[in-house]
Amino acid sequence: MDALLQPPIGFAHRGASAHAPENTLDAFRLALKLGATGLESDVWVTADGVPVLDHDGVVRSGLRRRALGDVLRADLPPHIPSLAELYDACGSDFHLSLDVKDPAAAEPTVRVAAEAGAPLERLWLCHPDWETVAGWRVLHDDVRLVDSTRIRRMKEGPERRAATLADAGVDAVNLHHADWTGGLTTLFHRFERYCFGWDAQHDRVLDALLRMGIDAVYSDHVDRMTEALARAAR
Repeated sequence: MDALLQPPIGFAHRGASAHAPENTLDAFRLALKLGATGLESDVWVTADGVPVLDHDGVVRSGLRRRALGDVLRADLPPHIPSLAELYDACGSDFHLSLDVKDPAAAEPTVRVAAEAGAPLERLWLCHPDWETVAGWRVLHDDVRLVDSTRIRRMKEGPERRAATLADAGVDAVNLHHADWTGGLTTLFHRFERYCFGWDAQHDRVLDALLRMGIDAVYSDHVDRMTEALARAAR
């Protein structure tokens, strides 16, 4: 089966997180060096409105935990990069998939990407509530929107969800690799929605997803991912 995106995107999950500390500039730079065509992270916004990249969204000082939204950018530990720093360090010649953990981060994320000169058609904003992500269409016509969910959460069924996403202007659906089948990719492609598969850590999983016509894979193991994409291209 053919993917709608040719070639499919290889997203490095939290950077090259199997090879370097996750969500650090070193991990993102290494991922691109290893051949990833996309980077993935989680975005939050600080108390002074700066989008930053971190998984948990909290900083620790001794036994105390503070939400990133309550902390000024200048007071964060140096290993947490801002989105602007990511673009400064890595350029913008890659796809960027961001799980928007704080919905308030969506608008400044799009603004910072635009200010960095990044092509917004390569910026993929992800959220587990499709209605929330659909509301971000007003931010920019070119930015890509992703429904990150599981099949079991589609109470209306995948065909109705695919039609709803098409009507709402949500570009893609992102499912755990175990949810995907060839029939399911065909269904979403029929509605011209892209199909993304996450947690693709092993050769057999990567190869199976790519045979199904998946449009993007997410992996911690960038070396395995790039090799699988090369096999699929051949």
